[in-house]
Amino acid sequence: MEIPLHIDTSRKIIHVDMDAFYAQIEMRDDPSLRDKPLILARDPKLTGGRGVVATANYVARELGVHSAMSSAEAKKLAPNGIFLTPNFDKYREASAQVHEIFHEYTDIVEPIAFDEAYLDVTENKKHIESAVELAHELQQEIWAKLHLTSSTGVSYNKFIAKLASEYNKPAGATFVLPGDAVAFLSQLPIEDFRGVGKKTVPIMHELGIMTGADLLKRSESELMQKFGKLGYQLYRRVRGSDDRPVEWQRERKSIGKEETFNHELATQQAVDTEFKIIVEKLVASLKRHQRHGKTLVVKVRYSDFETVTKRVTQTDFYPVDVAQILFAAQGIFEEIGGIEKPIRLLGVTMTTLAPLEFENISLPLFERNDRNLEN
Repeated sequence: MEIPLHIDTSRKIIHVDMDAFYAQIEMRDDPSLRDKPLILARDPKLTGGRGVVATANYVARELGVHSAMSSAEAKKLAPNGIFLTPNFDKYREASAQVHEIFHEYTDIVEPIAFDEAYLDVTENKKHIESAVELAHELQQEIWAKLHLTSSTGVSYNKFIAKLASEYNKPAGATFVLPGDAVAFLSQLPIEDFRGVGKKTVPIMHELGIMTGADLLKRSESELMQKFGKLGYQLYRRVRGSDDRPVEWQRERKSIGKEETFNHELATQQAVDTEFKIIVEKLVASLKRHQRHGKTLVVKVRYSDFETVTKRVTQTDFYPVDVAQILFAAQGIFEEIGGIEKPIRLLGVTMTTLAPLEFENISLPLFERNDRNLEN
């Protein structure tokens, strides 16, 4: 007999996710771009097809374009798309402005990336008891001051708040009450559950687990047997249990990931693929340790064992974002010389670390507020 879970429902947590952040900033600054497929990446016609997409607006997304996709592939999907080289200094400045607004409401802010964060507003500076009211006021203030829209999810834990913010984008708000949590989670596709990635989804489907409702039917022991630690977490998450605090204070000199290849890399496509995998691991580690850094280091070891390392230090912190770090790392790789000869090892490291203070920013259940904040 499985012991009932203790679920803490005392907290009020908001997950804020800025809508297509970089693209939205560019459209704000140049309204003529609003109705066109806008892709933040170097134009593949000018780079020989190299480069990756940092983000795209919703017009381009409807054509299948998404972040971390190669710019060449994006060009195929959106042949009439407008490519703009990302201006990360401008986005970083806007992110800082958004976070200044966050701190008007609470100092318990956990940045996740350049455009999203968790806020614990159980006790808040505005003395607003309703987290739903506070979330709406926060969205309206971001719009009024910065002319940028955001989506919010409000609930009693981080897991549900994150899913809720994604439930009604763009410029939406979703509030999940404790009593509605299981119903909300049950109707979501299994792909939406954090930790269920591309490799896990087929296994879930083979087991007949298509939705949260299907997951809810499985026992803890069965899920742990099939998925180990992930199974342990999913058993709790689908029942609305997640007691992780909003981590706003947290230290390490460098964080890096590297890979040695059994088969040497000899093409740009192979290098791009491996860079993406390495950077994804690096970003996951940076998020886990709540760190960001000002120095990015790329390491390359060639087939003749010649090893080249190049670092680039900037004034501001690199955003903890796969697309942006990948963009920067590939630029450094090109400066090193690219594929002069087959490659045995690739590595990407972030140093000059500091606690992550700001980076990317984004209510009754099924009660959506579809009010367009742009009106």
